[in-house]
Amino acid sequence: MIFALLRLLSLLPLPVLHGLGIVLGWLIWLSPGRHRPRLKNNLLQSGLLASHPKLLRQVIGETGKGIMELAAVWLRPQEKVVRLVKETPGWEQFEAVLQAGRGVVVVAPHIGCWEIINHYITMRHPFTVMYKPPKQEAVDRLMRRGRERGRTKLVPTDLSGVKALLGALKRGEAIGVLPDQVATLGDGVWAPFFGRWAYTPTMTVRLIQSTGAVPFMVYAERLSWGRGYRIHFDPLQAPLPKGRSEAAAALNREVERVARKLPAQYMWSYNRHKQPGGVEPPPEDAPR
Repeated sequence: MIFALLRLLSLLPLPVLHGLGIVLGWLIWLSPGRHRPRLKNNLLQSGLLASHPKLLRQVIGETGKGIMELAAVWLRPQEKVVRLVKETPGWEQFEAVLQAGRGVVVVAPHIGCWEIINHYITMRHPFTVMYKPPKQEAVDRLMRRGRERGRTKLVPTDLSGVKALLGALKRGEAIGVLPDQVATLGDGVWAPFFGRWAYTPTMTVRLIQSTGAVPFMVYAERLSWGRGYRIHFDPLQAPLPKGRSEAAAALNREVERVARKLPAQYMWSYNRHKQPGGVEPPPEDAPR
């Protein structure tokens, strides 16, 4: 039933999907649960509301757009999905690294339509992405159908997946990682993020430093009025420090940089600052 509904939604033009998404965003905002207080608290703590008075309303609408557009990105033919990408600043530099035989790490934070990045890259190059299956089998099938197309390879979030990522980088291919998730036990450090401590993954740092791969901050900006997407391929502003904690903090600063550019399109509802079970609490002092 849900798949049939999504299939019908995928036939709608993107402006209509985004219009419906704004309505959905407000319905979610008005519903009871953790979404509203967490989103509002994260925005308040970021300090961005002072300089962007309309930001909260914009985030509510963009959140709904992000849900509705999945019908198009996951269920339309891949060629049609890629045609939604209107601009790709930095792509030439990104592709030049791959053509030179060096591996590339696509550091893709939860900004805009991150699901479309995979489709654009895999139409042109092999692309390996780590993937954690959801608990619901039907949702898992839908996600795999939407993501694992073209030359995309999904690998599990375990040692075999890490080995697959390392192998792809050594072959001079591209891999994709999400840098702004809460790390699992043993794969994280406490690092500053928007003035608060966040338990930050270090796997991305280790992959880059152990292989000499070139990292790019990649994010798909959602254009207004359903006009499509602009995928940015930004080299990191500076090389990562050697220390694990310092490098994790540097990656967090890169995510902050892009989130400040597109604050309405960042996923503020995610519980980024939680303390995972079994992890020592963060330092008592506020991060600098």
